[in-house]
Amino acid sequence: QVQLVESGGGLVQPGGSLRLSCAVSGSIFSMYAMGWYRQAPGKQRELVAIMTSGGITNYADSVKGRFTISRDNTKNTVYLQMNSLKPEDTAVYYCNGKRTVGDYWGQGTQVTVSS
Repeated sequence: QVQLVESGGGLVQPGGSLRLSCAVSGSIFSMYAMGWYRQAPGKQRELVAIMTSGGITNYADSVKGRFTISRDNTKNTVYLQMNSLKPEDTAVYYCNGKRTVGDYWGQGTQVTVSS
């Protein structure tokens, strides 16, 4: 059974930084892509960043230049480095893993950007 566990969320002031982590139980190599999504209150879940097993990345326009997705295969962990955070980045952030049989989701971690 594959499990994804996020950590690293919290409260940060505008302009600050946070790094989210997503630990994958089992092999991260079983995923053909790993990504981060977020959902703000009253809004649909949206893609923030995604990385294929080959290292190709894609970002939402709203986070380009501020967020960076990366992975450490030795630790079976995916990261989301978030810099220059804005109040509109406030949301629950979810880790996602994609396999041919379907998607796997973490439980989510709250990120709040506020002064």
